[in-house]
Amino acid sequence: MPRATNAPASRDRRKKYVKRAAGYRGSRHRLMKTARQAVERAGQYAYRDRKVRKRDFRKLWIARINAATRAAGLSYSRFIQGLKMANIDVNRKVLAEIAVTDRARFDELVELVKATLQQAAS
Repeated sequence: MPRATNAPASRDRRKKYVKRAAGYRGSRHRLMKTARQAVERAGQYAYRDRKVRKRDFRKLWIARINAATRAAGLSYSRFIQGLKMANIDVNRKVLAEIAVTDRARFDELVELVKATLQQAAS
């Protein structure tokens, strides 16, 4: 009796990796073994960097808010503290967007925070 190889399923399984490696350079898009290694490594990087992207954006938002608050004569930490004391619940993404696009409104927020901090100090 001839040996059964399950060739169609094996070929499909291998083609899946080569198809996902389309566009990779050199043998990584041609050869099965290197394509599989490249695809698996790319998947690991993608998984990790989906989490890193969130960190990077938060850092960017904080840097933008800090620059805008320092231009208005306040530090970032005091600004966030004042927002919490004034019960203003705006996340950093929105604050950064306001700081970049609508400077007048952001300055209003800073003045409100300064007044709240002044009131709390006295």
